[in-house]
Amino acid sequence: MAKSGGKNPYLSLWLSGANKVFGAARGHAMNEMRRQQGIALRKAQKTVLDFWGGALNPGVAKTRKTRK
Repeated sequence: MAKSGGKNPYLSLWLSGANKVFGAARGHAMNEMRRQQGIALRKAQKTVLDFWGGALNPGVAKTRKTRK
């Protein structure tokens, strides 16, 4: 009886397929994470700029309308 050395071609095929599926899922998850990080960063930047922009530049004083 010859030993196969523990090699199982079916298991190898199954693991290769599973690796492809999990690799693709990981790629999609990473892309979504990066997208959400970008959205959060832009939102934070806008909040900070709106706060400091309003504090440093209060705007133009409104003039009173004259009656005719």
